[in-house]
Amino acid sequence: MKVIVDRLGKIYRERRGHAVTALEDVTFTVAPEEFLALLGPSGCGKSTLLGAIAGLLPASSGGIFFEGERRAGQPLTATVFQEFALFPWRTARANVELGLEELGLPGAERTARARRHIEQMGLGGFEDRYPHQLSGGMRQRVGIARALAVDPAVLLMDEPFSALDAQTRTLMMEELLAIWERARTTIVYVTHNIQEAVFMADRVLVLSRRPGRVLASVPVALPRPRTEAMLGDPSFVATADRIWGLIRSQAQAALVGGQG
Repeated sequence: MKVIVDRLGKIYRERRGHAVTALEDVTFTVAPEEFLALLGPSGCGKSTLLGAIAGLLPASSGGIFFEGERRAGQPLTATVFQEFALFPWRTARANVELGLEELGLPGAERTARARRHIEQMGLGGFEDRYPHQLSGGMRQRVGIARALAVDPAVLLMDEPFSALDAQTRTLMMEELLAIWERARTTIVYVTHNIQEAVFMADRVLVLSRRPGRVLASVPVALPRPRTEAMLGDPSFVATADRIWGLIRSQAQAALVGGQG
């Protein structure tokens, strides 16, 4: 599925009535099957942009369009959030089945599809556990399985691994890439971590400080499948350094300008 963001703008109204422009004239395209990372300084509107693509936030100007065929009953988007966003009273399997229930799938098909994605995420044997009985990494795997189970045309991910420890995060990144290599779902992935963005994505879209605009589109030339050994590759280092140079100047300008 192709995603077209055309001159998107988003303005919030504060309680005192002041207008805050979060995004301004944002234009870019995500190619079918592309893994695109969104990156920028704090407060640049990354999560706002993702929410607009998901249809959770109305645009103030411009628009978002999707091009491509969908199978019958296939949702346009599904989102994996930074917080695990699991229902504590539902088991892992029941949480994964939630979106399938909303799609109206029969019980047997829901169970079979949920079980398949639970196994795919390495959670076999834990499907009847409740969220409080799972580690942070396992809870996030449930969230990813829930999003993948509905087979979205576009998968949206909002800093999905930021709450995890470094070792778990690396393993989760590798697992997600392995799944994506097989499914080739279009992914828009928000992160604040430059190394993570370069390791995961085909291309990194760098946003400016608020109001967020597209500052640069940086292709990642690393071959796939990606391996941990590539973290020391000269191409990886050069790409990460280029992105850091862009973000550093924006973050410094935001600091001087009083934006957080």
